Amino acid sequence: MGETKEGKTAASEGLVKSTKEWFRALTAEEAKRPRIGVALAGGFARGIAHIGVLRVFREAGIPVDMVAGTSVGALIGAGYCAGASLETMESVAAETKFTDFARWTPSWLGLATNQRLEDFLSRFTSARRFESLKTPLAIAATDINVGLPVFYYRKGPIGPPLRASCAYPGLFVPIQFEGRTLVDGFLTALVPYEGLFLLGADVIIAVHLEPGIVGEPRTFTDILSRSFTVIQKHADLEWRRHADVIIEPDVRLYAWDDFTKTHELVSAGEQAAIQALPEIRAVIEAKKKDREGQG
Repeated sequence: MGETKEGKTAASEGLVKSTKEWFRALTAEEAKRPRIGVALAGGFARGIAHIGVLRVFREAGIPVDMVAGTSVGALIGAGYCAGASLETMESVAAETKFTDFARWTPSWLGLATNQRLEDFLSRFTSARRFESLKTPLAIAATDINVGLPVFYYRKGPIGPPLRASCAYPGLFVPIQFEGRTLVDGFLTALVPYEGLFLLGADVIIAVHLEPGIVGEPRTFTDILSRSFTVIQKHADLEWRRHADVIIEPDVRLYAWDDFTKTHELVSAGEQAAIQALPEIRAVIEAKKKDREGQG
């Protein structure tokens, strides 16, 4: 006999509660606790699922010591690390339109500019520099001239690296910053685990958003997006070998611009994070024992 929806909800609530109690006891020995980092992947509107993941971490008492983000993961990460309410971010996401963070300016380098993204961030937080964040953040971008990832963290303005991390090639004009020509971080840091190593994480929790194919392509951006999706599926996914825990919300049925599906996307993130709680607890317990053994 299948489990009822009410039964599943009760089981999920019980798992979150027991995890919170376990972490409460663990944080009493703060010096022995491994530092937990969360790497948030890109995915345009699908990235709204990150809000659900972070909400479950909050409810389960999982301490997030640092965050690394690519593209929309960098945007969600910036708001979270600044102390913005997850409920506020969900509310803003539900009302978001493409023109809130972009403006069509066709050129040889791209179809639009994402200059408005810096103002969009102000809907979450007034923080403008990495030094102002409450939780350490690393933002991943790609240097298009050398084909390597570049990470921005600890010092400097948030706006230019954030815009660079979200500068989807072909759609958005590249960002010129500190002598580099930068585009979307997903090209070289799909799930930016390296940023967490730079910040000193002991435990790497990777949140990956698997894109799906939703109907026939409607626009140039659909073709562009699907082309990069095909490339990613055949790429060397180095990040999987470095992640201690991988969370993959089921967002395959959502389009890149499905902002109107915000609540469903958040729910997908919550469900995936709840399922990962036992594994997160096991990994942290193992890391804790390793630290004690080394001590």
